[in-house]
Amino acid sequence: MTSYKLNTQNLTAISSQVSIPEYNRDTINTGIVHVGIGGFHRAHQAYYTDQLLKDPSFNNWGICGVALLDFDTKIYNILKDQNGLYTLIVKELDGSLTKKVIGAMVEYLFAPENPLRVIEKMANPDIKIITLTITEGGYNYNEATGTFDFENLLIQHDLKNPDVPKTIFGYLTQSLKLRKERGLLGCTIQSCDNIQGNGHMIKKMLLSYVKEAEPSLISWIKENVSFPNSMVDRITPATASSDIINLKKTSGIDDAWPVVCEPFIQWVIEDDFIAGRPAWENVGVQFVKDVLPYEKMKLALLNAGHSVIGILGALMGYKTIDKAVNNPQIHSFLEIYMDNEVTPTLDGLEGVDLKKYKTSLLQRFGNVYIEDQIDRICSESSAKIPIFMLPTIYKQLANKGNITHGAFVIAAWAIYSLGKDESGKDLNIKDAMVDVLNEKAKASQEKPASFLEIASIFRDLKESKQFVEAYTSAYNSIVKNNIEASIKALNALALSNN
Repeated sequence: MTSYKLNTQNLTAISSQVSIPEYNRDTINTGIVHVGIGGFHRAHQAYYTDQLLKDPSFNNWGICGVALLDFDTKIYNILKDQNGLYTLIVKELDGSLTKKVIGAMVEYLFAPENPLRVIEKMANPDIKIITLTITEGGYNYNEATGTFDFENLLIQHDLKNPDVPKTIFGYLTQSLKLRKERGLLGCTIQSCDNIQGNGHMIKKMLLSYVKEAEPSLISWIKENVSFPNSMVDRITPATASSDIINLKKTSGIDDAWPVVCEPFIQWVIEDDFIAGRPAWENVGVQFVKDVLPYEKMKLALLNAGHSVIGILGALMGYKTIDKAVNNPQIHSFLEIYMDNEVTPTLDGLEGVDLKKYKTSLLQRFGNVYIEDQIDRICSESSAKIPIFMLPTIYKQLANKGNITHGAFVIAAWAIYSLGKDESGKDLNIKDAMVDVLNEKAKASQEKPASFLEIASIFRDLKESKQFVEAYTSAYNSIVKNNIEASIKALNALALSNN
């Protein structure tokens, strides 16, 4: 099969093999700046916007994608070479592939190359919304103190060098300052990251930074910028080289970085857009007054579920989420955890069938065609677990509820942080706190509760007698009996008590 490099020039040539944008990209104006142009954004927000752009009345809502970090050089260069185009490959439950070229990203900027250009773009009056997928760790939030981390060297750089920032806070502050100075309208800043109350979080962290960097800007931001909460959901594994090869072989598309994802997609947004918004509801987005119950459900079930499978599966030597969750003991463990520990903490979910939702999660996790890498799921666990799992544990402790399975996962994480699976093979741990985690994990070999002394993650959890006893019991069981036998015993105990 003849192959064609994916770019604007070759769209017509590949249109017989794959769906292409059903609109003239030359007529699309940019109304959204998105920071963080990785796989999730391209499978989610950009997908929804691409669907909307079919209607010519919405041609003012194209996306300018911003690659914020030096690490993003590769994806920026690929998108630039491909005119912002990429292929979205949906891996259906039956193994079939649905392929579509997405064209919603009509501009793309590399922040380290030209910071001022990005600041000017964010300040442009045509830009009504700035959306973010900067990962949980990108919000610079200290879990122990509940405050903005001014010790971060990049933050210190931005305070001293406001015209050449390195963090999202520096860019947002300078762009909003320009809007104010030029007498322009404000805009909406919308987080699309997996943080409960993500709109509240970005507002709190940004205002903390602005109070130091540009204190005279505080009142203007409060009056002219909105920060809607949102809940996002679509499993998007890292693209494998086999995905790239298969796309070229079967469809003749030479795409250097396609995106693969599951068929399920959901976006729930608080309808608070100060400068207007796209009619995303026309393409399936749900606008509500209060996102929090939906967001809490998703974080505590899907995202926490991923971490549960990832940590337990990694210790047992599994490489992908589907293989791990299809282990009967891990599958049962997750079911019990969701039913006995998470479900009692959830409320306010009108129109949601929780039993059906949990069943669908297990099906999604078990999709053998997604092959989501456990390395990816376990990366930056120090930022994820305080958001995904600890709120459930805290609430259950306050309500005198069951925390045994949650404590077990934390104990397994302590052992995982030693850097070896149970067969002695090295684990590929990607975490900003890897050295601290490893140090405390080693100390835990003598005193298991040492791991809980990481205050920036666990706050005062080590003071809970109920939790420490459950955690220590789980830790000792795993060390003595191995992970699978320990899971089996815990599951049996939980089922006998039901």
